[in-house]
Amino acid sequence: MAADPEHVPAGTPSCSLCPEPAVIFQRDRNRHLCSTHLTSDIEERVAATMREQNPLVPGDCIAVGLSGGKDSTALLLLLHRILGARNDIRLVAITIDEGIAGYREETVRSADRLVATLGIEHYTISFMELFGDTLDGILKGREEQACSICGVLRKKALTTGAERAGATRLATGHNLDDEAQSVLMNVLRGDLARLTRNSSADSSGRFIPRIKPLMFIHEKEIATYLLLRGEWTDLPECPYVCHALRREVRVMLAGLEYEFPGTMLCLMENKKAVEELFSAHPCGEPIRHCTKCGDPCSGELCQLCHLGHSLRG
Repeated sequence: MAADPEHVPAGTPSCSLCPEPAVIFQRDRNRHLCSTHLTSDIEERVAATMREQNPLVPGDCIAVGLSGGKDSTALLLLLHRILGARNDIRLVAITIDEGIAGYREETVRSADRLVATLGIEHYTISFMELFGDTLDGILKGREEQACSICGVLRKKALTTGAERAGATRLATGHNLDDEAQSVLMNVLRGDLARLTRNSSADSSGRFIPRIKPLMFIHEKEIATYLLLRGEWTDLPECPYVCHALRREVRVMLAGLEYEFPGTMLCLMENKKAVEELFSAHPCGEPIRHCTKCGDPCSGELCQLCHLGHSLRG
């Protein structure tokens, strides 16, 4: 995708790999990339991450958690492009409608447009259908717990959608920034069980394994990729984000990454080292089944049943 010389701003640096004008500077690699090389670089890294996480086999069905936001949109576009030539892999999209007034309606419309363009099977699961109320209703008087409550409910909704689709893998759009933030948050909370957990590991059929193909792609790279493909949509931010610890960690980690490029990748490499260290001696409770609903969990009750009990209380 060569740039039109008449529309290239003066002083624009050239790609480090060819004479074309650069569209991005990768600070952690100290190089500029043009649109063509950035696109191929992202696609190659995503494909490599998928091979390393949990290699696909013929007959697999990948359910993509499609919120309609930038990360999940990029994920579906990338997987559709990478797997497009494989007739032995099925790709479907799962959209969760939590029922957040003034926010989710617009992102659901964005998701609907994308799957229609790509011709991908689409499942929409609502909180109202599964839990009898919207997230707005569930959170009344508990807004400060928004992210933790929503996270538990969304996990169940995504699993339900993936099961309905007959999926063998559940792909989510967590990028490098998201994953590095989660690692740092688990360190700050002293949550060793989450820090050592590998969600893409073989589940032996107990649950649908999750894969995160974008986990080594920076948020800035994803935004640039969407702009290059003409798929960028300016969508509103979730109104509950102001209650999240993640917001504070995000600002802090972004500053560290700017001053010390590669900080996020170092966090991910250290998490992997910790996972390997604890692989023979898992931290936390072994996987069992919830005594109330039967879903796999690490305690007597799964997070959803425990949450339902606390909400009633």
